[in-house]
Amino acid sequence: MAWLYDPRKGPGGSQEGNGPGEASGEAKSGPQESRSTRLHEIKTRLHRNLVERLDIDQLQQMDEAVVASEIHRAVAILLADDPFPLTLEERAKIAQELEFEILGLGPLEPLMRDPTISDIMVNRHNEVYIERHGRMELTPIKFRDNTHLMRIINKIVSNVGRRIDESSPMVDARLPDGSRVNAIIPPLALDGPLLSIRRFMVMRPTMDEILKRQTLTPEMAEVMEAIVKSKLNILISGGTGTGKTTLLNILSVYIGAEERIVTVEDAAELQLQKRNVCRLETRPPNIEGKGEISQRELVRNSLRMRPDRIIVGEVRGVEVMDMFQAMNTGHEGSMSTIHANSPRDALLRLETMVNLAGYQIPQKALRNLISSSLDVIIHLARHTDGVRRIVSFSEITGMQEDIISLQDIFVFDRRGIDEEGHILGQYMSTGVRPRFADRCRVFGHPVPDEYFLPARLARSGWLGGASV
Repeated sequence: MAWLYDPRKGPGGSQEGNGPGEASGEAKSGPQESRSTRLHEIKTRLHRNLVERLDIDQLQQMDEAVVASEIHRAVAILLADDPFPLTLEERAKIAQELEFEILGLGPLEPLMRDPTISDIMVNRHNEVYIERHGRMELTPIKFRDNTHLMRIINKIVSNVGRRIDESSPMVDARLPDGSRVNAIIPPLALDGPLLSIRRFMVMRPTMDEILKRQTLTPEMAEVMEAIVKSKLNILISGGTGTGKTTLLNILSVYIGAEERIVTVEDAAELQLQKRNVCRLETRPPNIEGKGEISQRELVRNSLRMRPDRIIVGEVRGVEVMDMFQAMNTGHEGSMSTIHANSPRDALLRLETMVNLAGYQIPQKALRNLISSSLDVIIHLARHTDGVRRIVSFSEITGMQEDIISLQDIFVFDRRGIDEEGHILGQYMSTGVRPRFADRCRVFGHPVPDEYFLPARLARSGWLGGASV
């Protein structure tokens, strides 16, 4: 097999003064130059030489492990000609970093390989934050400068056929693993390029796992299973990073294997563990500003695809009316998520979306449409201790005059914070027997009435962030 790296190739004219053979002059520049700066220079020079000498076309067709091995071999050859003394650990680190630069996302690659990290946020080239287990952390990861950061951003967006420059300084993209990427550059970003990556969960949580994390109680989990199997229309609300999409993925497990599901998303995140699934994703406009396909168009098209259930990853605009019509025209059991601070706020946001879409519908008629479309609102929150919890489980029961009637079935009663910062509280049942209990029984998935007795869940021993 031909080597990807040809040691016989010398640096081109553009690399003059930067080849391995000229490092000796730099090494003698004086003791004022720190070792870390010198290592950066060596890595920069090696990166230029590798890009020139590697056979990129052949590299793209080979297994990643083989390519990584070839890069390490090439680095060893180049470092052998460098007079600057390096330890074995430094040589291995430089080879690893160059592998990440060529094959991955440079300094961010170790973070992308850590399954415990849910978000990566680059505020500037020398300031990178992550979210791990619901809490924000500052990392030691740094880019060399803004140019280095821009190279990584361009690498991400070019791989998905997008571009980012002064004429188009914002971009949304998706990595091959499904992670969502948002980048914004100067002149809009004042301190340099900004990069945000919402990690795609490598390990999809199950209901048992979020029960262990105390996102909800076993009784609430059993009720959720029943309402999904009984084809109630469900809206999951909450703030950013509260686990709305995760919960939607988990609830999809209870959808019947014989049902045909169509998912509509702005950026594909859902991974429904079903076979009969048709996944649709929006398309942004091209360079000429044409060719955009919105969620509204996809929701409309999904109605022609003979779906049993339609799942909208997140409702955020004019597609809300088409979603309501789907829920009212035989597509029972449809689900969606929405950004909101409370169940009541979620209803208000739905009204606002319809009004912004330009529909001239009387308020009472619009609220009647919403109340007849939705059956249950599940609201999540991420508390200060990093734990994501279902803080309310509410049922829509219809209208009372001009107001949508909303009653809580389960709530999280927050009581304070302990000395270690853990939230103290209990999951409570409100004592209200939901109307959907009769539907669940008719569909063959009865829920024990004892689950809805007042304070039933408090007696089950759940307290804040730990079971007692």
